[in-house]
Amino acid sequence: MPIPEHVEKFRRPLAREEVYTTLQKWIVEGIYHPGETMRDKDLAEALGVSRTPVREALRRLEDEGFVQTSANRWTRVASIDLTEADHLYPIIWSLEILALNLAQDRIGSADLQAMEQANARLLEAIKCNNAIQASGADHDFHQIFIEQAANPELRRLLQRLKVKLRWLEIAYFTHINGASNSINEHVALLKALRAHDVAAATQAVKTNWEGSLKRLKVRHANTEHKE
Repeated sequence: MPIPEHVEKFRRPLAREEVYTTLQKWIVEGIYHPGETMRDKDLAEALGVSRTPVREALRRLEDEGFVQTSANRWTRVASIDLTEADHLYPIIWSLEILALNLAQDRIGSADLQAMEQANARLLEAIKCNNAIQASGADHDFHQIFIEQAANPELRRLLQRLKVKLRWLEIAYFTHINGASNSINEHVALLKALRAHDVAAATQAVKTNWEGSLKRLKVRHANTEHKE
């Protein structure tokens, strides 16, 4: 059972949400792999809660496609379905383009500097082959202009959609191929933003996500070939 050691016990009233967030994180970051069984009793003991919030969290994760269950038999991490990427990526880049257009008058030099720093962290994570740090740095880069859109509903919608996307990208990161192209795509976006060229910035966002989708499919194909 791959439950991490030294897990902080939840004793606050928000335990239900924290259990859900923790289990989702363990799946997304690969602590639990597709096909692995998740036993509510073991999880409850590790987190210091009753089995009720664990079962509620697992039901939510099942609704979201992260786990599969067989009544009174097992609960296990779902298999990763790459066809979901074809559905998710166009939605995400369309929403990010909307965010960019809403944010264009609010993006300042401090934001651009923060985006540069996030891109530098992404490059370092790629060099170190660290999937979780790379995913986090990429998220930080995009999140800066999403926050400047000042639209909480749009922010929440993107956050929800990107959790599944992050699961896909981390899972295939170890078979990385051409991920450094994302760095250059980010640089193109920064250049367009500095020039206040909305059309070029919009295209840069789309190009970045299209490139990410293509790279993900290449990694998936490489994985299948090796297997």
